[in-house]
Amino acid sequence: MAKKPLRIGMVGYGFMGRAHSNGWRQVERFFPELGHVPVLQMACARDQAKLQGFADAWGYAQTTTDWRKVVESPDVDVVDICVPNNLHAEIAIAAARAGKMITCEKPLAMTVAEGQRMVEAVEAAGVPAMVWYNYRRVPAVTLAKQLVDEGRMGRVFHYRANFLQDWTISPDVPQGGAGVWRLDVEAAGSGVTGDLLAHNIDTAMWLNGPITRVVADTETFVKERVHVATGDKKPVGIDDACAFLARFANGSMGLFESTRYARGHKALKTFELNGEDASISFDLHDLQYLNYFEYKNHQTGQRNEGHLTGWRKIHVTNGEHPYMDHWWVPGLIIGYEHSFVHACADFVRAVDQGSTVHPDFRDALQTQKVCEAVLRSARSGQWEETGAEL
Repeated sequence: MAKKPLRIGMVGYGFMGRAHSNGWRQVERFFPELGHVPVLQMACARDQAKLQGFADAWGYAQTTTDWRKVVESPDVDVVDICVPNNLHAEIAIAAARAGKMITCEKPLAMTVAEGQRMVEAVEAAGVPAMVWYNYRRVPAVTLAKQLVDEGRMGRVFHYRANFLQDWTISPDVPQGGAGVWRLDVEAAGSGVTGDLLAHNIDTAMWLNGPITRVVADTETFVKERVHVATGDKKPVGIDDACAFLARFANGSMGLFESTRYARGHKALKTFELNGEDASISFDLHDLQYLNYFEYKNHQTGQRNEGHLTGWRKIHVTNGEHPYMDHWWVPGLIIGYEHSFVHACADFVRAVDQGSTVHPDFRDALQTQKVCEAVLRSARSGQWEETGAEL
């Protein structure tokens, strides 16, 4: 049976545009059972010269500098949104009203209210819509979810996570523009909270359920930066660092930290979950491993022999591990870019089956609620309810 084309309209051509394009290009090769074949149909960005180079490199059939033409094109089935956060809502809502499927970069929106409008639009249209929280699809992280779902953790007591970088320490780094829009509050909405902690929050709630309350503190270490658009110094409105305590609906406690001022760290992303019967931990720098401590045997319910207990470092490369039967022989690792291939595979499979792919817009709205509560708490100095539901 001939496969059906799934024509992709990419809005944005930066780092995420390349990561997504690679995912769409590779998914057919490694997941041949899928019933649709992604076709790179149209690429969109404001700079035509750079856009054309991007389109030529990845094989997009058409280009445009107007995102509305992507949304309106009869040749596009999926609108893939890879632009700054302040543009997500307008494009996504227009795409939903045009009956397009949507994949959108994280965070979902600038605010919860904006995100709610996006959810309402895609649900009213009945179109598939996924948010690219790609770290869920690192096989070791997906295996962690499997262990949780198998009931191996017992009662959960603690969840802790961090995401540390160091790329904005210099006061000479500007804000605004294509490369550093994440430092411009008008484009990003927030700093490390929406950019980095959103990933940690999504993973945490996927593994451990809703975060119901938070108390947070933030800091902006460099108060003014030159804005690319004007060349003038302008106050910095984003958070350079954020730490918060959390309580989950299951009664467990959470501890989260993120900063762009941790000298020596480029992408230190970790999490650990501690339960009555077991613990798991993950480090993105060793993304082929999941660390697992089993106190009580899951099959027998008995405590493991004391002289044999200890942390187990699982090399997540076997065919039995999530996604790995589509890659190499056991022992050979995959990397960061493969998490996007897996996201594409899950999205296409959902299109094949007419099912929902997660995280969808409603899932991502719950993460948005937590992010907003974190920033609200940092201003109030009080515990804040998140309103998150899963």
